[in-house]
Amino acid sequence: MKVAKIALSIACMTASATAVADTADIVAVNNQVGIQVISTSVNYTETANGTTADTESGSVPGYALSLSTMQDLWLGNDYIQVEYDHNSGHTNYVGALINGGPYGSVVGQSGATLSNYSARYGTGFAVGDEAMLTPYIEIGHHSWDRGVNYGETYTHNYYGIGALGQCTSPVSGLVFTANALIGSTFGSNIDVGSGPGLTGFSGALGNSTLYKFGLAADYAFTQNFHGNVGVDYTSFKYGMSAVYGLNYEPDSKTSYTTLKVGLGYAF
Repeated sequence: MKVAKIALSIACMTASATAVADTADIVAVNNQVGIQVISTSVNYTETANGTTADTESGSVPGYALSLSTMQDLWLGNDYIQVEYDHNSGHTNYVGALINGGPYGSVVGQSGATLSNYSARYGTGFAVGDEAMLTPYIEIGHHSWDRGVNYGETYTHNYYGIGALGQCTSPVSGLVFTANALIGSTFGSNIDVGSGPGLTGFSGALGNSTLYKFGLAADYAFTQNFHGNVGVDYTSFKYGMSAVYGLNYEPDSKTSYTTLKVGLGYAF
């Protein structure tokens, strides 16, 4: 969060000295439909009895679709965004056999499918002539189909409050954005497939605080045609499930770092 604030501050201070654009450029960025190519770096660690049980790591490719608008609807500069992203590929698994063994005794690859959708609402406030601050509320859903054992699917919902900080730059048509959100997961759940030596089950997982941070830059090639790049970071935890026979899901922590490159149409 501190890195995002510092980066945005530097960009905005530079913009204040030389930029001629005003917040109209920022509003244009916030009125877009877009598509992005993304790559999500997964960092997952599962712990049992205070020790690492298994990990998943690696980059999973995918895409993202988004629609945002900033219009004078109710409060002025009302900001609405909906987004969906999907990743599919493989991660590197380090762990052990189902029936036991030390961490690291099994190494391989497992399938990974990630999907997220979210919606947010906020209102923007001009800060001088070249910057805007937009507090918002957000709600969303996350799913991870993890291809270990006979298949495990983790899901949760989340809600949170956040803010966008945006400013223009010395380069006409270039806008910088920093984003930060703090919230909570709810409805966390796991579905475990069954097979030889493992009885499947479905059960609730413990919820946790969720953090999201991001940095992005958007450049207007024309009034309507935009290009953008960005990076987002998300972290949360799952608490241990109940015990189902001899099986349960232990505590875990997850973080995702997503790189994005895309195109947008401003309307």
